[in-house]
Amino acid sequence: MELHLGSHHWEARMPDWPAAAVSGFVAGATLMVLELLWAATGGQNPWIVSHKIAGIILGSDVAQSADFSIGVVALALAIHYVLGIVFGCILAVIISTSHFEDSLGMVLTIGALFGMVLYVFSFYMMTRAYPWFVDMRGLETFIGHVIFGMVAGFIYWKMKRQ
Repeated sequence: MELHLGSHHWEARMPDWPAAAVSGFVAGATLMVLELLWAATGGQNPWIVSHKIAGIILGSDVAQSADFSIGVVALALAIHYVLGIVFGCILAVIISTSHFEDSLGMVLTIGALFGMVLYVFSFYMMTRAYPWFVDMRGLETFIGHVIFGMVAGFIYWKMKRQ
């Protein structure tokens, strides 16, 4: 007697790395646009977030300032995109190994959950090393990270090779 467990669902699947990188890049850009929109509509200085992100490399002095600096903005963009790509690749691994990558609904759900975990990691755990991110905790940032995960999941789902 032979037992068939739907072996195609049990085999290890490798992510589509180019699709994963693009999905993280696009999701990172989406999050940056949301951050800028929320800052602009909330009457905040739009360069605060750039300074906080650049502070990961340049230190707390830069993270505490908010004046426009092309160097700070360029570094923040580079850091944000690299992190987006890394997190997009991590999400692609989760999606491809979850065996739900054929279901858009499940991919969006996994992406949203990933965004929630990413928010907690970034704004509660990483604040031990980068305390200037504590004041960014809040509903807008949380929603932005959920959207990041969903966008990354959706783009990966659309682009991945069959």
